[in-house]
Amino acid sequence: MKTWFHSWRAAIRIARRDAWRSKGRSALVLAMIALPILGVSALDLTYRSSELSPMERADRSMGTADAIFRDAEAEGVPILQDPQGEMHTPVKDYKDQPWPNGPTDVTKAIPAGSTVVTDRSGSAKLTTSHGLLSAEVRELKASDPITRGIMPLLSGRFPEKNDEVMATSHFLEVSGLSIGSTLSARNFDRTYRIVGSYELPDALAVPQVNALPGAFLTPYAKAVEKSGMPTPDTSTSYLVKKSGGFTWNTVQQVNAKGVVVASRAVMINPPADSEVPLFQKEGWGSFESSPAADAAALAAVATVVGLAMLEICLLAGPAFAVGARRSRRQLGLVGANGGARSHIRAIVLSGGLVIGVAAAIVGTVLAVILTLALQPVLEDMMNQRFGAFDVRPLELLGIALLAVLTGLLAAIVPAITASRQTVLASLTGRRGVRRSSRVLPLIGLAAILLGGAIALFGSIATESVVIVGGGSAIAELGVVAMTPALVGLFGRTGRWLPLSPRLALRDAVRNRGRTAPAVAAVLAAVAGTVAVSTFMASSEAQQRAAYEARLPHGAVSAFVLEEGGRDVPAVREAIQRYLPVDVRADVERVSVGKPGCDPWGGGAGCGRYEVVLPKAHECPLYATSLPGGVDPSEKYTPDQRRKMITEDWRCDQSSRGGWMSVDGGLLVGDAKVLQVLGVDDPGAVKALAEGKIVSFSRAEIDKNGTVGIKQVTDIAAADKASEKGLPSPGKVSSVPAYLVPKGQKSYGVQLLMTPATAKAAGLSTLPAGAYFSTERMPDTEARQKLDGELAKLGSNAELHVEEGFVNEDSLFVIALAVFAGLVTIGAAGIATGLAQADAEADLKTLAAVGAPPRVRRTLSGFQCGVVAAMGVVLGSAAGVLPAIGLRLTEAREATNFYEQAIAQGWDNGLSGPPYVPIVIPWETLAGLLVAVPLGAALLAALVTRSRGAVARRAAT
Repeated sequence: MKTWFHSWRAAIRIARRDAWRSKGRSALVLAMIALPILGVSALDLTYRSSELSPMERADRSMGTADAIFRDAEAEGVPILQDPQGEMHTPVKDYKDQPWPNGPTDVTKAIPAGSTVVTDRSGSAKLTTSHGLLSAEVRELKASDPITRGIMPLLSGRFPEKNDEVMATSHFLEVSGLSIGSTLSARNFDRTYRIVGSYELPDALAVPQVNALPGAFLTPYAKAVEKSGMPTPDTSTSYLVKKSGGFTWNTVQQVNAKGVVVASRAVMINPPADSEVPLFQKEGWGSFESSPAADAAALAAVATVVGLAMLEICLLAGPAFAVGARRSRRQLGLVGANGGARSHIRAIVLSGGLVIGVAAAIVGTVLAVILTLALQPVLEDMMNQRFGAFDVRPLELLGIALLAVLTGLLAAIVPAITASRQTVLASLTGRRGVRRSSRVLPLIGLAAILLGGAIALFGSIATESVVIVGGGSAIAELGVVAMTPALVGLFGRTGRWLPLSPRLALRDAVRNRGRTAPAVAAVLAAVAGTVAVSTFMASSEAQQRAAYEARLPHGAVSAFVLEEGGRDVPAVREAIQRYLPVDVRADVERVSVGKPGCDPWGGGAGCGRYEVVLPKAHECPLYATSLPGGVDPSEKYTPDQRRKMITEDWRCDQSSRGGWMSVDGGLLVGDAKVLQVLGVDDPGAVKALAEGKIVSFSRAEIDKNGTVGIKQVTDIAAADKASEKGLPSPGKVSSVPAYLVPKGQKSYGVQLLMTPATAKAAGLSTLPAGAYFSTERMPDTEARQKLDGELAKLGSNAELHVEEGFVNEDSLFVIALAVFAGLVTIGAAGIATGLAQADAEADLKTLAAVGAPPRVRRTLSGFQCGVVAAMGVVLGSAAGVLPAIGLRLTEAREATNFYEQAIAQGWDNGLSGPPYVPIVIPWETLAGLLVAVPLGAALLAALVTRSRGAVARRAAT
């Protein structure tokens, strides 16, 4: 060992031989370091492979075409667009004028001499082997060379005739059909034969059917219109191929005709933001992240990586200490033959280097292999195909270097400890005693105070989550630094313990060099679990308090508003058949125009209705008839606004609980609706029988005691009147009304009348759905059967079963607790192995003086349990701080918003300040504090041999 190179070469050879000799320990440390490297490398490979290049994105969206032309729906006025063709707006500002909204003839904007392929899409309910399935129908000549790459063929062939289609593999999977099967659509008498299967590389889970242009959508629209239903909406774009392509200047010229262009050349070489007029317009931009946001994200990633490396070092450090302790005679021989302390440190550090390099190689190689092997699974999860398998050597090398650095950092403390032992102590096996550092606890205490102050400042003086998280991380590192001193404090409790746990505790305190890292590793894992669990338990309590039921507990509602409610009877019967229904209350909705019209109007022959609000009952804060679009609330001071929403019944915006999808909350039904909703008012039942409309809101009832319902048949005229602040033109039907007294929850229903009353008022109705009360809460099996039946109908049914507040994060908390338990058991097991290596001489002495074999198991179990218990107690205390800080930050933010709302007059303060509780998850803490240490102790006792090898103990 005359030179630096030769000394390190020899040290690495010794470390490699020692690692090969202790295969179990080496494999454990290698796995701890390699698993994170594997995960991060696989994530990098997956992300880079799924990140498409501009050329790949262009190939998947437009095939071999040079551009996609589509209508901006702006009546042909000039527009501005972004380079990708995803955002656009008219050049002119239409502040107080009607916004242009109408079609444009896109074909007139296509340059002469271009090759054009039409791409038209719509939707239909297609017949399947299970029933009906709502799917997208796309008319595109897939065999044309221009479309190559848009829909790759998987099997079969492309459609060649008008009665042939091909389908995505996902459609075939969910429909139960296959190549050779036939399909049709509801309201359609034509059948089509499936001749091929394809996929959409960017949307693998989309059920889509492809047909030749004009083969499906046009005849299907005629058939639907003939059946009395509204014509389905379609969208058309054009794949354009032109010599020379389309530059950014050409795209802007086409924009002047009201057409949006997605150009291949522009996607590959986009212009600078300064050359994009859209980005210079107020309210529009490239929406790129700011430098501050990038810095915050980088800091967050660095913090996570740093804490992960710290956890691995804390877990792996004791394992290296085990190896150094078991190799102390070998290290002593190195010193006896002239080796310096630096050589001893080099040998132990080389152990970390060897394991780190091996972990880097194994983790990286396995990441590449697993990513390639699991590529189909990953693509299905991400719902898109990879581009090229993208391997970035520099990125993988950087990740691999983290493994090497982690191995070296984990071996530093054991290396320093081993080098401080004398040659005589190493050769004779004497352990010696070294006082703990007095500086480290002081540094840790300072870090705790500093981190706590930063977190407290962040939660009270600011609303920054980053400051709170950073302060909490510093405080946790301070607790880790204080771990040796805290372990010493635990030792004072040994006087009250029985013999075996007292021996285990005193051994742990006496040998803090091996106990502290294991306790710190447990502390870090448990602190993270407790922090997340506390935050989530507090959030759950807040959500539970804010939860508003949509129905009485156990009740069920179902609404079908499409296609004139034609599937409503089938949905009602399915619910009646599969759920334990007690009372069923059928409801209808008011319809204006053709039966198949959309509930909110739109389309030829369609209209809508409006519940008339009397002028005298209009809240001054929400008036809509002021000229010039002026906000009427600006006329009033905050005190006046606050007084209005507190004392003026016209400004009461409460809906009496719940929400429903029918416009205005107007339903047509009988007294059973009141029974299911739990409305206990005999006057309301009597009013329905007398032909009155039952109202839960005073504002809609005029001075004559009636409610006006306006039928708007000319939607265009109504929209123009609304833009001018005028009432919509239409026929008003006045119905005598009954006001339900306050205190009754209506769950979103504002008005209710019987079918006879609606008919007498000249109102047409259509089936809308039903409410159901149940004998008991429907179980999971019944819900699954009902969902399957509704899926066969192919209907867009809005089904709701009121189960009360349901916490959806409980499984995540359980998974965190299990993870913390596994880390705790692993860290405690490593510390126990090191303790057994240290205490082998003591165990031999106990066996020699007649101690029973179970003492070895008992002592091992208590040694493991003591480490686990200390780590869990400290981690539980350390984990509560960041959670409390984050909750205080949220409370401050909510309180500021509440105070601002009161100051502006938009909150009367009667509801009180926001409820942002801090809840400690005692169940999780109990499991960590009791079950985990007990389980670790039992596991260590079970895997420890009762009898060790009989050997002579040397005098010490």
